[in-house]
Amino acid sequence: MPLIFLGFILVFLLLVVAFVMALFSEKQEKASFFGGLESVLFLVMMPKNDSKQEEQVKKEEKVLISQMEQVLANFLYLKKPKMFQDPPSIALEIASQIGGNDISFYVCVPKYLETAFEKYVQGVYPRAIVDKIPSDYTVFEPQGQTAGAYLSLSENALFPLNTYQKLEKDPLSTITNNLSKIAANEGAAVQLVIRPLSGSVLRKKGEKVLGKIREGKHVRSAISEASQGSFMKIMGEIFQSPPPKDAKKEMEALKPKEQGMDQAAYDAIQAKIQKQPFETNIRLIASAASQERADDILAHLIGAFSQFSLGSVNSLDPKIASGKKLKKFIYEFSFRIFNPKQANVLNIEELASMYHFPTQYIETPYIKAAKSSVTPPPTDLPETGINLIGKVAFRGDEKKIYFASKSDRRRHLYVVGQTGTGKSGFLENMINQDIANGEGVAVIDPHGDLVDHTLANIPKNRIDDVVLFEPFDLERPCGLNMLEYETPEQKDFAVQEMIAIFYKLFPPEIIGPMFEHYMRNAMLALMANQEDPGTLVEIPKMFTDPEFLKQRLVYVKDPIVRNFWTKEWAQTTGNTRSDMLGYVVSKVGRFIENDMMRNIIGQGKSGFDLSKIMDEGKIFLANLSKGQTGEVNSSLLGLILVSKMQMAAMKRARIKEDDRRDFYLYVDEFQNFTTDSISTILSEARKYRLSLTLAHQYIPQLTDQIRDSVFGNVGTVGSFRVGATDAEFLEKQFEPGFSRFDLVNLDNFNLIIKMMLNNRTSTPFKMATYPPSEGKLQVVQALKKISKLQYSKPRAVVEKEIARRSFVAAPALPQAPPSPMK
Repeated sequence: MPLIFLGFILVFLLLVVAFVMALFSEKQEKASFFGGLESVLFLVMMPKNDSKQEEQVKKEEKVLISQMEQVLANFLYLKKPKMFQDPPSIALEIASQIGGNDISFYVCVPKYLETAFEKYVQGVYPRAIVDKIPSDYTVFEPQGQTAGAYLSLSENALFPLNTYQKLEKDPLSTITNNLSKIAANEGAAVQLVIRPLSGSVLRKKGEKVLGKIREGKHVRSAISEASQGSFMKIMGEIFQSPPPKDAKKEMEALKPKEQGMDQAAYDAIQAKIQKQPFETNIRLIASAASQERADDILAHLIGAFSQFSLGSVNSLDPKIASGKKLKKFIYEFSFRIFNPKQANVLNIEELASMYHFPTQYIETPYIKAAKSSVTPPPTDLPETGINLIGKVAFRGDEKKIYFASKSDRRRHLYVVGQTGTGKSGFLENMINQDIANGEGVAVIDPHGDLVDHTLANIPKNRIDDVVLFEPFDLERPCGLNMLEYETPEQKDFAVQEMIAIFYKLFPPEIIGPMFEHYMRNAMLALMANQEDPGTLVEIPKMFTDPEFLKQRLVYVKDPIVRNFWTKEWAQTTGNTRSDMLGYVVSKVGRFIENDMMRNIIGQGKSGFDLSKIMDEGKIFLANLSKGQTGEVNSSLLGLILVSKMQMAAMKRARIKEDDRRDFYLYVDEFQNFTTDSISTILSEARKYRLSLTLAHQYIPQLTDQIRDSVFGNVGTVGSFRVGATDAEFLEKQFEPGFSRFDLVNLDNFNLIIKMMLNNRTSTPFKMATYPPSEGKLQVVQALKKISKLQYSKPRAVVEKEIARRSFVAAPALPQAPPSPMK
């Protein structure tokens, strides 16, 4: 009877235990599932740098890989789990997902580590990009087949695997090379789910084994004996105080006995237990259109992990998942669930060998890398300013970037970048803000879009300030006379600039000193009458109309100029006179023979006064669209405008510095509109309160003198994406934070900038620009009409004036001799 009773009790206890275990298992599975949802996925991208010498690679590569151990060390002390909940785990993944060839590195952490994880990574890799991924990726082909396997240690966990310290090359390259060979409609991934294991557990067991080996035991026997023992004995070892130690005897005991000693195994175990351990699930998965192809991809991935077995006692055996086990395997992979039955004990060095962020020395194609480095923005960025030019995001923090003061703007701004990278939008934003701030602005645009977008954003209170110059408007041409001046200094400057403009427009070999000599004297003679200085259209008339020349010489006071016309030119006859006439006139003729250009440069008075525009803070917009104006014509007009702007700025020398109003000149594709005198305007314009913003596409567009002037005088330098040649040159401007690689890999609407902040040059940093406002495009044509009514003239009026000014009296026809009287 007592035996039957005891049997019932035993059965009851077994049922209770089974129920509790089932309940625990169910809650554990739910906790694992919902724990997977309570996690955050990050994509980690590393910047690429230039390759270095082979011996430097071998030396530095292992150091870079070892840095991953520092990142992993942050996961050694995760929060303790709640009841019926798995300990928290971390998922480390390398994936080539469906729909592309990119190989991406992901890390999934518990939600409470969301903020800390980015700091973990960037504390070790300051230039890494850590992006939170809002939705998970997939490696599964919807209509395809899947193959999966997990890897398990073949020997006791005390035996280490081969690590990066012993391997000749980065073990990651073998893994990623296999991932790079799959097609866009295929997917594959390596997943390591890790959770920390108490270091003392592995270390105590390892030290016990080492003790047995030192006693002369065979390695396997030592491990077997160290693993045996009663529960009470183990508990006694934990809770019983150790006996007093004799230091000398302890040191003797630690020395291994020579007889029967496996030194290699001893050293291997000792190396394994010296570093912190993790329990690790190693999962490999592949998806493709056919089962055969999925199995093939999986086999190659398994083969990539064989490198960790070479020359080591331990190895990784693949366990292929199939049938129902495959479904469970995919479920655990998808929700990143740790499976204790598949756990391997790996130390932090072994783990870093299998998963670390790619170094710049890995040559595997398609690894998703940071296109450019990220550096911290300057600490002294102003909170507000006169121009909001962009924003910078750094380690989860976003800051707005401002020009702090007008003083910083007066040191000028230079921007370079390939077409389509965002230069125009960047300029638009600054122009719109200057206009909204009530500042005087001039825009010289060789394309036309910048002017149209600016007009679309003109505030109502500034409509009357708009002065528009569109040379291709044939019905209402606006005059532009380079030969106008107010002071003797302006007169000399205008002549020199006009000569420089012709050197800019024509090859130097067809200009030469004789052209310069004749042109200079022609312009000086025309400009002698300040009230009516003449125009470029009248230059041929100086050489072909003696009566007109006589009228102009009345006003010439300069004896050198008078001597040229009355003696040198008067005594030039025959073929020499004819040759020089054709040589000089042909250069000007290409402009004055064009109806559009003649009606602009042939007007005696310009339609606008740039000095007045600057002093009154108006808005001057020059639409020099090459498509509608012609490339050479656009260049000539732009060169004249920039020169006249410089003349207007220098005129301010007569105004007290405090009374000079700030004026902002924007020149897109400025290499077409500037002569070597740009060095003067860059160095001196600041004191005249003329602030330049210069933009173009690539540095070889500039002459050596203009390039040196820009980089020697401009306070703020910004670069959107550029080509390799430009990047090599600009790298010196943005060192040490950015390399040439960063400059050629910038995303659109991003630039690297070194700017003036409170009259000091900042450290370089990367900045994203804001998209410009579209404005009201429907008002553009109306604003153009308003401006042209005020600053342009009807075509008929202009042509009548030019005909009068350029009229050449025809010689009297010879009369027939009288007939003889009969």
